[in-house]
Amino acid sequence: MTVKTNDWNPGAYARFRGLRLRPALDLMAQVGDLPPGDVIDLGCGDGAAAGALAERFPQRRLVGVDNSPAMLEKAAGYTAKTLTDIATWHPETPPALVFSNAALHWLPDHATLLPRLARSLAPGGVLAVQMPRQFLAPSHRFLRDIAGVMFPDRFDFAAYHPPVEPAVGYHEMLAPLGRVSAWETEYVQRLAAVAEGHPVRAFTGSTAMRPFLDKLSAAEADHFIAAYDTALAAAYPVMGDGAALFPFRRCFFVLEMP
Repeated sequence: MTVKTNDWNPGAYARFRGLRLRPALDLMAQVGDLPPGDVIDLGCGDGAAAGALAERFPQRRLVGVDNSPAMLEKAAGYTAKTLTDIATWHPETPPALVFSNAALHWLPDHATLLPRLARSLAPGGVLAVQMPRQFLAPSHRFLRDIAGVMFPDRFDFAAYHPPVEPAVGYHEMLAPLGRVSAWETEYVQRLAAVAEGHPVRAFTGSTAMRPFLDKLSAAEADHFIAAYDTALAAAYPVMGDGAALFPFRRCFFVLEMP
């Protein structure tokens, strides 16, 4: 039986902590010297990047910001934590760094959001962002396709547009504001065997699947998940030990303000 919740599940999300942390470290490595000010982990989740941020930027006030009470309760390593809607968050004082790892793809209107965040920075401050750009890959496309066929009364993706642009789009968007570096990386992730279902479903179950399951009853969710597992098996063949290779594309950019 499927268990549903409107909040994030820290345990399910943390299962792939290492795979989710690697892009954060790759992003962090491209952040140079900072002016005085706080370091903000925007959309910090369960604090996966807190330790690395504290080590990379010691003796700074490190603030974790998230809208999930369950995830924020688990987050440790911050000087302060703020429970708020990250779409409307404003810093109390201009920060040195706004760092956001795998969070802003949940928010719309990047053309308004990102310049607003950039203008909140201290002079010489940095906006560093990583977002999944996996939305046209089978792992995510199957969710939309299956939901649209099985439950057309609740899901209509005829006008769907991926929420994350190619890296070049963010470079063009932010270049008028300061110095930009933008890139994409495809991580080939080896997902271990799971006791039930496809390994890729275990990965997406705590993130991309959540908006779909929130609209389904428990019985409907079981049928949906079974169809999704079948489709995943064709796109991501399970190897002899039950594991599967899962290519996952991510978009990065770092903006340094004047």
